[in-house]
Parts: sequence; C-alpha cells; structure tokens
Amino acid sequence: MQIVTAEDSASLICQAADQIEALVSANPEAVIGIATGSTPEPLYAELTARAGRGLDLSWLRITCLDEYIGLPAQHPQSYRHYIAEQILTPWGIDPAHTVLPEGDAADPHAAAAAFEDGIRRLGGVDMQILGIGPNGHIAFNEPGSALDSRTRVVELTADTRQANSRFFERLDEVPRQALTQGIGTILESRAAIMLAFGAGKAEAVAAMIDGPVDPAVPASALQRHPNATAYLDTAAAAGSSAASATGASGADSSDDAAERR
Repeated sequence: MQIVTAEDSASLICQAADQIEALVSANPEAVIGIATGSTPEPLYAELTARAGRGLDLSWLRITCLDEYIGLPAQHPQSYRHYIAEQILTPWGIDPAHTVLPEGDAADPHAAAAAFEDGIRRLGGVDMQILGIGPNGHIAFNEPGSALDSRTRVVELTADTRQANSRFFERLDEVPRQALTQGIGTILESRAAIMLAFGAGKAEAVAAMIDGPVDPAVPASALQRHPNATAYLDTAAAAGSSAASATGASGADSSDDAAERR
C-alpha cells in the first residue's frame, strides 16, 4: 500500500484526481467504483471542474460499493440518487453505463448476486474509490466481515445506523439492512484509492496500516491489495507510521512490510 500524506486535504484531492485523470486518459471507458458519502465529494467536485476544462469523463462506466435495502433509486438518501447527482449528471455519463445494486428489489439476495455478476460482466473495476469508517469498516463491511466475502445482504449495526441518521429526519427512517460489495470483491479491483481525513479516522487508519490483516479491521485487508494508495491528511495519519510520510512518495507498505506485522 502506498501512503501519501499532506497537511491538508486539498493537495491530496488534486493528487487523487491526477491518478484518476491518468487512468481516463489511458482508458476512456474505464470502470470507476464510486464511494458515497461526504469524504470523496471534494474529489468528485475536482473531477467535475476538470471536465469543465476539457477532461472527457462521459465514456466511463460506473459502479458503486453499496446501497440501502428498501430505498427506491429516487429516494434522496439512496446511493443510486447520490451517484446520479454527484457523478452521472455532472460528468455526462449515460445511466445505461452503470451497474448499481437494486436496493428496492423484491429479493435482495438475488439483487446482491446480480450486482456481483454485473461487476464481473463489466470486466471488473479498474479504479475503486474508498473511504474508511471510524471502526475500520469499508463499504458496509463491518468488523468481523470475512476477508473473502462477496456481495451480500448485511445487517447494519446500531452504531452505523446512528452515524447515518444525520442524513435522515429520524433514526427509525434509517434502513436496517444494506447490499454491499464484500471485501473479497473490493480486493479484486485493479487499483484502489483510499481517502481519509480528520482526527476521527486516525485510530482506524493506524489499524489499517500498522496492524495485522484482521477481520476486526476490514480496511486492513487493503494491505493485500496489489495497487492501493491511501491519501491521508496529517490528522488522519497522526497515530500511524504514515505520520512520517511526506509528499507523493509517501511510505510504501510493501508485502514484506505487511509480513512483519
């Protein structure tokens, strides 16, 4: 895992956007995996700005990490709605060029299998964007998720529902289940970008980078990813060995280093 740190997130967002722009230049029809939430929104805004200056993102194919069960695509808190608003419309992407989980399907287990199959039909994900939860979760893979897990139905923990309740009017409106890519599915992406900003992520980041690969910290599985880059501001990196990493060269957590942990 390559680690890139900076004092603030602005330069990190630009570096992550550079990485995606280089992929798009090499492969205009690349498959980009979208992470929802507030952390990656500045990255999407930067790419939208570049699109306004001539970067053509319209041929990209889009997938995502997860979706609430029970919310229709038009619901303002559904992740399909998020992707339409943040990605498809501003980047000029045809909705037909997406593979997204159907959270409102009559059979969510069949929808999970169809989503996994859809990613496979795309040829896999070229670049997966990721965030990390304070407890080390990635997508909706909570601590204890199997490191080889596939796309599936999951029960949302009380902590996750409480954390996400800020997007809803009341806690009881937060869905209790979701569809999520499994950790094994995520690790099959050809490249991954992890964004983590703020002191609230420091403990999880330290466990991801310096701890053992452990289902108790789902993000630690990224130590096994063949091409993952973590973009961390100094607050998020403060509790880890990445605190000494500077600039684009970062600190390289090689396979050998992972074996020593």
